[in-house]
Amino acid sequence: MLGIFSSSIMSPPEDLVAAGSRTPSPKVTAAKLEARFLEANSSAVSVRIGDDVQLAYTHCNQTSLQPRLFAVKDEIFCLFEGSLDNLGSLKQQYGLAKSANEVLLVIEAYKTLRDRAPYPPNHVVGHLQGNFAFIVFDKTTSTLFVATDQQAKVPLYWGITADGCVAFANDADLLKGACGKSLASFPQGCFFSTTVGELRSYENPKNKITAVPALEEEIWGARFMVEKPSIIAATTK
Repeated sequence: MLGIFSSSIMSPPEDLVAAGSRTPSPKVTAAKLEARFLEANSSAVSVRIGDDVQLAYTHCNQTSLQPRLFAVKDEIFCLFEGSLDNLGSLKQQYGLAKSANEVLLVIEAYKTLRDRAPYPPNHVVGHLQGNFAFIVFDKTTSTLFVATDQQAKVPLYWGITADGCVAFANDADLLKGACGKSLASFPQGCFFSTTVGELRSYENPKNKITAVPALEEEIWGARFMVEKPSIIAATTK
């Protein structure tokens, strides 16, 4: 799956910009990245949302345990890959029909987050059990919401194209050819929301996430790490 967002939707993360600056390497534009994806996947489906968002996906080479799903509801667009172990209980919690699948569940969970502010976003994602990665774009509010499971069983990568767009994909090689070293693996157990404006861990939302420069031989330019909670020892006098 592939999601491309212009700088008017999401500003390029400074850590990814810095990673590309440390080791300059060839990049291509967002349009060429999209074209490469479509050329490599003849059965791919592509959806353009205005001038600032491009979504694309294919069912080619997907597994039965990690299908790729796409849905639109109330102008909320969602790309989802993976499966949820607690889908049944979550459908009851959100009042969804028995036939609803994971992508519809994620849209409903996002709507709850949006409409019941200040509902903590980490609570919404933290309730999802299973292997997954998803991209949600709310056209009404121009909000982007991206998340992966806690074990990163479904890979997701993000990078910056030559024309400053932020791209997300489940194929590292695809982004490497478009984003150069302005590329990283999306950190496991984390979410990014343009409403929040930064990466956060949904298990430890107060913990800082730092970008560590990658080794020269690695495909990406940085690794994002969630800092462990600091432990303050109590002393008695």
